[in-house]
Amino acid sequence: MANGNFVDYVKIYLRSGDGGPGSAHFYRAKGILKGGPDGGDGGRGGHIILRGNRNLWTLLGFKYRKHTKAGHGGNGSENNRHGADGEDVVLEVPLGTIVRDPETGEVEFEMTEHNEEKILLPGGRGGKGNTFFKSSTNRTPRYAQPGEEGIESWKILELKVLADVGLVGFPNVGKSTLLSVMSAAKPEIANYEFTTLVPNLGMVQYRDGKSFAMADIPGIIEGAHEGKGLGHRFLRHIERNATLLFCIPADADDIGEQYRILLHELQEYNPELLDKPRLLALTRADMVDEELKEMRAGEIPTDLPHLYVSAVTQEGLTELKDILYNMIIVRREADAGRKVSMEEE
Repeated sequence: MANGNFVDYVKIYLRSGDGGPGSAHFYRAKGILKGGPDGGDGGRGGHIILRGNRNLWTLLGFKYRKHTKAGHGGNGSENNRHGADGEDVVLEVPLGTIVRDPETGEVEFEMTEHNEEKILLPGGRGGKGNTFFKSSTNRTPRYAQPGEEGIESWKILELKVLADVGLVGFPNVGKSTLLSVMSAAKPEIANYEFTTLVPNLGMVQYRDGKSFAMADIPGIIEGAHEGKGLGHRFLRHIERNATLLFCIPADADDIGEQYRILLHELQEYNPELLDKPRLLALTRADMVDEELKEMRAGEIPTDLPHLYVSAVTQEGLTELKDILYNMIIVRREADAGRKVSMEEE
């Protein structure tokens, strides 16, 4: 995914359609000069609808379409004919897209299912024709309702990358290299910090045709939860990953301290991130020998499983896939169990 094509934040203007006016018509025919009311209702205005699409990975399309208007409802007419409904506008977005009110910052809803639809802005209701107002005490109503106006509003769309595994680490620790070796993704790789400025996604092929999605999240720096280094833009993508793979170089000055900082940044941004399954990958294993590994064993955190991996020599990659896939399956089963329990309640 080219960096220039990945858009994860847009502010767009939307306007739903006006409802059509009802008709104040009276029936007329040969020999019938004073027929009763037969004015039809106006059609409703078009909705602005959001639809989830699992085949989309970016909000790029909204970069060039920041104003969207739905169609207006048609007028009611004689013979109780109902006006046509205004044309709906369906906006397709990637899974993991949230809709936010630009003034309050409040999250209105999130798209998580393929083909899931939400009415973002409803169209105005059509006006009632004079037939609707006919009664035993009012046989000849000479009025009808105007259509209700549509709604206009600005909305913010934010994308949180949805993946089975998210790579978490400081800049320039080998996350992009690891993703490129484990999947067909081709992220930009260079020997300087912040090479990755947007998330990169790749499908990791596993045994028996199985696969899982892995996301390379841009590097976190200390203070990211306060917005440093575009921290909020990076951290929000971690929220939609089921499993977190912490990446720390095997030759880092202090493995335990780096892990502590990363964990602290996640906790300060959103404490719920610490509830996700975690695994520690000590990257660049080809840079240390067995003796050094033994000497530094005391630096490695003991509250999560770890293994040494190398994208250069392929060390540990098969085992890494096995562990990650098992963690993903356990998480999916737990989520499915919670969903069943909620439905039963």
